[in-house]
Amino acid sequence: MKALTIGKVAKETGVGVETIRFYEREKLIESPPRIESGYRQFPPETVKRIRFIRRAKVLGFTLKEIRGLLALETKPGQSCSKVQSQAQKKIADIDQKIASLQRMKAALSRLVRSCKNNVDSGRCPILDSLEGETS
Repeated sequence: MKALTIGKVAKETGVGVETIRFYEREKLIESPPRIESGYRQFPPETVKRIRFIRRAKVLGFTLKEIRGLLALETKPGQSCSKVQSQAQKKIADIDQKIASLQRMKAALSRLVRSCKNNVDSGRCPILDSLEGETS
């Protein structure tokens, strides 16, 4: 496969041109050389790297964490244990977010129930709660 324009890379990876430029500024992908016409020519490996970044983002990794994963990927002989450690940390983060979302859901459910039980008072318990009022 020959060198690719930024538009071709965008099409191959399903990301926008601005996203590719952002990844370049953030040093997640290398800046490609320019040819005489001024166009940048990305190596085919750029497509693979951007797909890696996209899949890692889908799994919840931040760009900072992805940068670390990419650094591990480019070091020959790195054991899987460092990547596994990062994945385990991400699982713990996700578990914490799930617990927080469950608490928020429970609080909202209580407010909705109190609203149903308070239809005639003229005051909305949900709005009162958001204003810091108690019923």
